[in-house]
Amino acid sequence: MAKIKKSTVILIIGFFIGGAVIGYAANGIPQPHMKAALESLKTARIELEQAEHNKGGHRVKALNLVDRAIEQVKKGIEAGEKG
Repeated sequence: MAKIKKSTVILIIGFFIGGAVIGYAANGIPQPHMKAALESLKTARIELEQAEHNKGGHRVKALNLVDRAIEQVKKGIEAGEKG
């Protein structure tokens, strides 16, 4: 498995924690945690896009994984709305 820099992992975890805090603050919004996670993933994607390109291919792999996670969260939100 490829190594990812500790700072990248900490950054991504920070986005998820921040998203969870936003979710708790968003009373009355359906699926606040899923929507907060989606926003956090979108923010993580922006940060990865802006990162320097020379990362031994790991930045691109992380972008692909974040894109896949975004799609899964969207599908989860849709499923939750259907009941």
